Amino acid sequence: MIKDPEAPAVDAAALRNGMALLAGAVNIVTTNGPGGRQGFTASAVCSVTDSPSTLLVCVRRDSSVGAAFMANRAFCVNTLGPDHNGLARLFGGKTPVETRFAGAQWSTLTTGAPVLEGALVSFDCTTSDFKDVGTHRVIFGTVQAVRAGTATASSVYFNRAFHSVPTSC
Repeated sequence: MIKDPEAPAVDAAALRNGMALLAGAVNIVTTNGPGGRQGFTASAVCSVTDSPSTLLVCVRRDSSVGAAFMANRAFCVNTLGPDHNGLARLFGGKTPVETRFAGAQWSTLTTGAPVLEGALVSFDCTTSDFKDVGTHRVIFGTVQAVRAGTATASSVYFNRAFHSVPTSC
């Protein structure tokens, strides 16, 4: 018997507990423009294709940052090393936006979205599409510029904690 595709396959708590065991890179995703400067910490980021160069980012639709991302139509995915775990906590909580950005040095590349100085890598993107799925909005971005840093380790989020992974094993 085929299950109703609209019915949840598992309950939300079981999914969250399972996803806690899926290690993911720690990123601060930022935007700036007519909708204001905003940013949040995300592990729900991934490459879609290299032609055209496209990433996706997932953000809660009811979050305080979502409207700015839609209005600005540009964002930067800043992948973090362990030196930025404190900053990831700032961007992951209810910290006021100006306090979040005051915790680090920022520049810009092509789109005007804030680029974190010292990030492992930064992907500067223009929004090409989006899709609402449940509580989240999946935002697709065409990569306009990439800046690789010189960090020697990456920060990953696993089992509800930050961990360090060396860039060369």
